[in-house]
Amino acid sequence: MTRTNELKYTSVEICAGAGGQAVGLHQAGFRHVALIEIDKDACQTLKANTDGNSEWAGCKVIQADLRGFDPAELGLVPGELDLLAGGVPCPPFSAAGKQLGRDDERDLFPTMLRLVDDLDPKAVMIENVRGLLDPKFAEYREEIIKGLESLGYEACYWDILEAKNYGVPQLRPRAILVAMKPEYARHFEHHKPAEGKVITVGEALHDSMRARYDAVADDPRTERAFKTWYEKALEGVAPTVVGGSKKHGGADLGPTRAKRAWADLGVCGLGVANEPDEMKDAERDLFAAAGPKLTVTQAALIQGFPAEWKFSGRKTAAYRQVGNAFPPPVAQAVGDQIYAAFEAAAKAAKA
Repeated sequence: MTRTNELKYTSVEICAGAGGQAVGLHQAGFRHVALIEIDKDACQTLKANTDGNSEWAGCKVIQADLRGFDPAELGLVPGELDLLAGGVPCPPFSAAGKQLGRDDERDLFPTMLRLVDDLDPKAVMIENVRGLLDPKFAEYREEIIKGLESLGYEACYWDILEAKNYGVPQLRPRAILVAMKPEYARHFEHHKPAEGKVITVGEALHDSMRARYDAVADDPRTERAFKTWYEKALEGVAPTVVGGSKKHGGADLGPTRAKRAWADLGVCGLGVANEPDEMKDAERDLFAAAGPKLTVTQAALIQGFPAEWKFSGRKTAAYRQVGNAFPPPVAQAVGDQIYAAFEAAAKAAKA
């Protein structure tokens, strides 16, 4: 990923997870004041990638439950912040989470609105699952919009963006809401990319998979196994990478239908492989009948993370962070449009 703009506008992100949205917004030119996340392993991931990194200077990683978080900790004057962003918990609106909406204790939209009221940012960006835009939540969505309007914002759009259209080798539709103060909203332009060539799993993972097989080059099955995987993996994009919850067992690539889709791409979805330098069982990780399993690093590439972004915690915890992330290229595309609105407003003010 390449940063498209100067690091000019400030951002605070809630429910930051492993940093998918943060990476994308950073690449769009947003300088993070703070990343707030409740999960210990995800916070360690954020710290490992930002501490001592001059590109992320001044970014605080705060481990906190938002429902008890005092925004005064950020040291910001109301109206000073440019962007408040976050991927509030998805289970209240996902099929897997039973779509309880406002009746789900994990629903943090009210908390997000409280933070908007306290911080008074110029813009708000909220990411969630596509289920939030189902007809059954129409009334709740209207309440959220009215809540933002009562705080002085205009909703620029609430739409579903498909990750594969942004260079991410994965089917991952996400519901995105952008709202801005009127003086910026009038300059906001929402546009989706034109349909074009997608990046396949084979293209995204060729180099990393080649390196994994090269590590066992003395095995006579290596070349055939790599070729078989690669030919299948060039056929398309991945199904949605899922992280699962802490209530369930070890990491794998999703339910039965998802595993079938992975199998069509030459990937075994029954678990996650160890990284090459930690591989103990080549039979399990590379030579299973269904094909190679993915490493956490490769799952992150499927999510659109840059190769240098590292994940903390044991394998299952790290994989869950990856699976629950927002693809950075999609976040960057939305961030670019918010940034452009800020720039246009500043230009208009000088005219």
